[in-house]
Amino acid sequence: MTAALTAAITLDHVSVRFGDFTAVDDASLQIAPGEFFSFLGPSGCGKTTLLRTISGFVEPTQGRVLLDGRDMQGIGPNRRPTALIFQNLALFPMMSVADNIAYGLRVRGLSRRERNAKVESLLDLIALPDQGGKRVDELSGGQKQRVAIARALAVEPKVLLLDEPLSALDLKLRQHMRNELRAIQRRVGITFIYITHDQGEALTMSDRIAVMNRGVIEQIGDGRTIYEAPRTAFVASFVGENNAFIGRVVASEAGAAVVETSIGLLRGRNARGLVKGSEAVLFVRPEMLRPNPPADHQWIAGQVAEIAYEGSLTHVAFAAAGTGGLKLTMTLARGDTAAIPAAGTEAAIGYRAEDALVLPRETFGQD
Repeated sequence: MTAALTAAITLDHVSVRFGDFTAVDDASLQIAPGEFFSFLGPSGCGKTTLLRTISGFVEPTQGRVLLDGRDMQGIGPNRRPTALIFQNLALFPMMSVADNIAYGLRVRGLSRRERNAKVESLLDLIALPDQGGKRVDELSGGQKQRVAIARALAVEPKVLLLDEPLSALDLKLRQHMRNELRAIQRRVGITFIYITHDQGEALTMSDRIAVMNRGVIEQIGDGRTIYEAPRTAFVASFVGENNAFIGRVVASEAGAAVVETSIGLLRGRNARGLVKGSEAVLFVRPEMLRPNPPADHQWIAGQVAEIAYEGSLTHVAFAAAGTGGLKLTMTLARGDTAAIPAAGTEAAIGYRAEDALVLPRETFGQD
């Protein structure tokens, strides 16, 4: 697909309010043509409202939505170069696969010959050749997903908007469809905007991700940056598993900070430049913790509470000493499990200071 058939999207200080409730608060970003961009966040964070605003079903209370530099104010969904795939797919169950895909083409007045050629091409694209004669209710969940994508692509949108399309599928099928969706997007080359609360979907499929919380975009970046260098305590806690130690910065120097916590002084990277006296949270990913740490690691004493074997990974629940039962999680790969103390025994775990991140506390842990 050529650059002319895909679009850039700009959100320029977009806010959406319903009465006294602010669903989206001053959102600004740019999405490049042909990008796979995801909005990630918990239910009620405003991501679906933002998607509906881009598609034209909701008008912004303030700010602008621009597609290829053109302000979309007053332009309805049927006049925008976008297609929206709803969570429930909205396929016609009693119609054939081919008729579902061709529906938008028929509305636009294409001849039967043109429709048939387009349908056959799209069936090949979604790996369902020779399936056009089946009824939709005869398909599996994954096949229905692909038909919904084909129907949306049939009208050649510049932007495809997807509102949690995989949420109803079981785990194995969801994982398979992630790869399918990404492969289809790469083949057609148009801009995909994807809404999800599933971190795995966002991290594996997206070129970039916007993490939302309470109507606010807290961080935008590629998956590795979002996971390894979160900018806020919310992003650190929402994207992937994390162990959090709430406290106060007592020393700050050379890109590091020492935080006084309920288990003592802990050191980590000070990416936000917090100064002495700042309320902070120190985060350590479970995979960064190790049993029986060497002397140069940050030590945490306590007791092994539970060991959960998960094939390639083993998850260790650890109760830190002197905290009234602060529970930590340590995750070890299959080859690292020999050193795990038995459940119920006293032990020490630890981490390298450069593998922990110190962030402003803000509202973390105050809900």
